[in-house]
Amino acid sequence: MTYIPESLRRQVIEKANQRCEYCLVHQQDTLFVHEIDHIIPEKHRGETVESNLCLACFDCNRFKGSDFASFDPLNKQVTLLYHPRKDVWKDHFELNGPTIIPRTAVGRVTIFVLKLNLSHRLFERQALIEVGRYP
Repeated sequence: MTYIPESLRRQVIEKANQRCEYCLVHQQDTLFVHEIDHIIPEKHRGETVESNLCLACFDCNRFKGSDFASFDPLNKQVTLLYHPRKDVWKDHFELNGPTIIPRTAVGRVTIFVLKLNLSHRLFERQALIEVGRYP
């Protein structure tokens, strides 16, 4: 695991407003502490710099792993995952209750790889919606 200086860690958390930058769940609403994610993994020469780091919840970070792209099921092209420092969330996703709906190929591959709409994740987001905590 790469050392990330505390000042850089705080900068990433602040930029994310303490929300997972993939699924939008707030840090206060999870059992596990959100983690700093290398958007382009170090394994693929991603650097430990603010422009390549984001805040990710435990589930999003585990499902993403060292992936940064996948095949889009519609156009069969290799497509990069959502990049929180370069992309705008609302350009690629929309919410329908607790369900994250893709708007683009980037959205489709990100939802697939990060398993954003697994039943337990939908259940958790619905519960948060009901108490006014999501998004």
